[in-house]
Amino acid sequence: MKKVLIDDAILVSNYIKGDENSLAVLIERHKQRIYSFVYSKVYDRDIAEDIFQDTFIKVINTLKKGRYNEEGKFLPWVMRIAHNLVIDHFRRSNRMPKFDNSGEFSIFSVLSDNSLNAEKQIIKDQVESDVRKLIEELPEDQKEVLMMRVYKDMSFKEISERTGVSINTALGRMRYALINIRKTIEKHNIVLTN
Repeated sequence: MKKVLIDDAILVSNYIKGDENSLAVLIERHKQRIYSFVYSKVYDRDIAEDIFQDTFIKVINTLKKGRYNEEGKFLPWVMRIAHNLVIDHFRRSNRMPKFDNSGEFSIFSVLSDNSLNAEKQIIKDQVESDVRKLIEELPEDQKEVLMMRVYKDMSFKEISERTGVSINTALGRMRYALINIRKTIEKHNIVLTN
């Protein structure tokens, strides 16, 4: 007798309607991929386990509040939650990538994974597009410095010469740009995805 796999979307719908077992099936179905993804970023079993559990706490809270609307894209949605929690972990432990001069800055430089599959690539592109939208909201002087530093890979000395301000002013504008982006993310409770 062939075992019929129930579609993720149906399991999500059943869970929202009160069938707790449907969530257990979803977790069992996807736990290996999600845990492996998290572990491949943090290289620590305890931290990976914590982030994995936090991911599903967020999933449960979102589903219970009726705020899930991913139309059958359950796994990519859960992967985005896990990915954001990994970024939060690095932020808390001050291990976010520094702005160095090694090519174009990417928020993913700390999470580099040579085998970005199509799903991860879509999520990566969306996050980077969302980050660019946040940059557009910045005051002009901060946006200018951030764009030169991050996307044009200019040194603060070059930025200072180009903009006619001191290196300290350029550094200050960069710092405020990052603070303002973080505030916008927190204020609007933005998850860096659409």
